[in-house]
Amino acid sequence: MTKPIRIANCSGFFGDRLSGAAEMVEGGPIDVLTGDWLAELTMLILARIRAKRPGAGFAGTFVTQMERVMGTCLDRGIKVVSNAGGLDPGGCAEAVQQVANRLGLAPTIAYVDGDDLLARIADLAASGDLQRFDDGNRCEGGLGAESGLGDVSRFVSANAYLGCWGIVDALTRGADIVITGRVTDAAVVCGPAAWHHGWGRTDFDQLAGAVVAGHLIECSGQVTGGNYSFFTEVPGFERLGFPWAEVHADGSTVIGKHDGTGGMVSVGTVTSQLLYEIGGPRYYGPDVTSRFDTVQLEQVAPDRVRIFGVTGEPPPPTLKVAMNSIGGYRNHVSVALTGLDIEAKAAAVEAALWRACPFQPTDYAHVTTRLIRSDHPDPTTNETATAELRITVKDPDQRKVGRAFTNAMVETVLCNIPGMYALSGAPSDGTPYGVYLPATVPAQLVTQRVTIADDTTHLSAMSDVTQPVDDSVAVRSAAPLPVTGSSVPGASQGPVRSLPLGTVIGARSGDKGGNANLGVFARSAEAFVWLAGFLTVDRLQDLLPETADLRVDRYELPNVHALNFVICGLLQEGVAASTRVDGQAKSLGEWLRARHVDIPESLLIP
Repeated sequence: MTKPIRIANCSGFFGDRLSGAAEMVEGGPIDVLTGDWLAELTMLILARIRAKRPGAGFAGTFVTQMERVMGTCLDRGIKVVSNAGGLDPGGCAEAVQQVANRLGLAPTIAYVDGDDLLARIADLAASGDLQRFDDGNRCEGGLGAESGLGDVSRFVSANAYLGCWGIVDALTRGADIVITGRVTDAAVVCGPAAWHHGWGRTDFDQLAGAVVAGHLIECSGQVTGGNYSFFTEVPGFERLGFPWAEVHADGSTVIGKHDGTGGMVSVGTVTSQLLYEIGGPRYYGPDVTSRFDTVQLEQVAPDRVRIFGVTGEPPPPTLKVAMNSIGGYRNHVSVALTGLDIEAKAAAVEAALWRACPFQPTDYAHVTTRLIRSDHPDPTTNETATAELRITVKDPDQRKVGRAFTNAMVETVLCNIPGMYALSGAPSDGTPYGVYLPATVPAQLVTQRVTIADDTTHLSAMSDVTQPVDDSVAVRSAAPLPVTGSSVPGASQGPVRSLPLGTVIGARSGDKGGNANLGVFARSAEAFVWLAGFLTVDRLQDLLPETADLRVDRYELPNVHALNFVICGLLQEGVAASTRVDGQAKSLGEWLRARHVDIPESLLIP
């Protein structure tokens, strides 16, 4: 049995704090430094950067961090693995090598690519090998999207999600720094763990445990108290420490953080992050299908949570492909409505806008009008007397969404409702927006390339064993609570009090392409029994009326006292195109927690 490997995270997105790498390298013992720079939106951002500046399609902030810690990592034997290569892993590796040369250091730098399919998508689509993504739940893409791929020439990025084996190969060949393109978020943890422990491609239980570990730490401080419903319980919240995962040979893991840093690692913070941006209990990846309904958690010490019992199954025979296109242009105007007659004022403003505009709502590809009632009765301040009318337009024709639209609002301001002023929407030309579309491609058609100096190896992205996507949720080896949705007996018995749901329930929500996920969790078995019986799909749609006309899938994870809901199409064509105020659904869970429901008094006893 090999000793555990401690893998630290220093970044959760393109824009995370620059001191993260130094904090993790200097704050305590680690074996591997990892970071996640890529999201579905980031690939679109990098594509636009690369179009303006060829050779700039990677995360430059990673290079900056390497300049600060590279020498220390080499001195201490700390490996570095990151997906900061984005759309140009080779260019990122070259930039890091230039930093090393300037510092007088000689690291062995590897880069992994093969994920970029943009040059191949026309051929793959014509052959039928590239298919619109179906996650097994028929909850695809966004509202109004075509059933197929459409004109593939419109895409500006198309990247397959690669797994961990290119990273394993690079580390086996002596790499000190491994830079990848689009790999799964968990691959930067799974790769070092598989390399260190000598796992093979069919060690599915061990790989699944490492995938869970990678999923938990990939969002930097979100597992140490960030984005946590019960944040008032988190010490040092103003500056959270980043996490590490100590992965054992059997795939079990201890999640922790450096001593003396802000935040906390608890069963609650781990459960919350476990629910982030997931779908059903089967978490599909290129290396393994991880069974989230088998995850078991145990607080083993302060700021130390053990994850164990995770089982794995063969991955599907296809890889997910993230594709982005420029969907058109968008613009919006936002007007304050103050005091009395808010709805009549909104109607008057809207009528005046469209009377002045040379285009009508039916001329646009998409128009969203929202009346945001932030006003209070008998307001004691000007701000609490104010509501907001926000009108957003989208269209392929920039002329329509530009000054023809915004000028129409500006020219009405002196001949409109009393108290009118703009919250935003000064004359502007509109901005381009992106559309995200997920697809799949047979894994056997994708090759991972691992390059060290001038030596490149080629690895198949296809697992040795695969199995089709399966919607069933049977548990192979776990001991979940005997709960089956609304059949829980006595769920509504006894005295109740009308209180915010968040009094007893935590939540975590986020984006899944054009869909949103909303995970809710209880902090006791008794509370989960009530939650599982109470929070049906119908009741969720009652509490969140915005979801009422959308397909909602509900999954139970009784092993961690949680439910997960996938809300199809809430974010339209993805984060970059969504017209919601919260286009990433980050606050969806907190909205649910704020709704008042009848809670059994027995659950309110401390």
